[in-house]
Amino acid sequence: MWKITKLHELSPLELFEIFRLRVDTFVVEQNRVYHECDDVDLKAAHVLYWNEKTNQVDAYARIFEENGIIVFGRVVTRHSTRGLGMGRQLVQHIMNYIHEHWNGKNVAIEAQEQVVGLYEKFGFKTEGESFIHEGTPHVKMVYTPK
Repeated sequence: MWKITKLHELSPLELFEIFRLRVDTFVVEQNRVYHECDDVDLKAAHVLYWNEKTNQVDAYARIFEENGIIVFGRVVTRHSTRGLGMGRQLVQHIMNYIHEHWNGKNVAIEAQEQVVGLYEKFGFKTEGESFIHEGTPHVKMVYTPK
């Protein structure tokens, strides 16, 4: 079941599973040491797919506005769901939410290099050179509404 909500509206179990998925992926799997939980979580809209059979989060991202630009990040799918189109569905939910709540505003993200192709399918364009963020190659990508 797809859900988009603010942090205070998440159940304790949903919040726990979000943080578990993020830490399992971005800290453990990708071997990065950084503060996974930050103040952005307090202001962001949280997009998640709650798997009712396993009581786990299978896909997640957060969306927020920063200096007049819409940003999303922490885009992640559970390892067991990768390659099944869950990432594409997640980005579609993100873009639908952005169009509904911030229609006409530009979107800027810092994408890990291995998923640039996914974002290009949604109209994002690479801007600038690749850079290392928290030990992982990223590239800035922008989306300008038509």
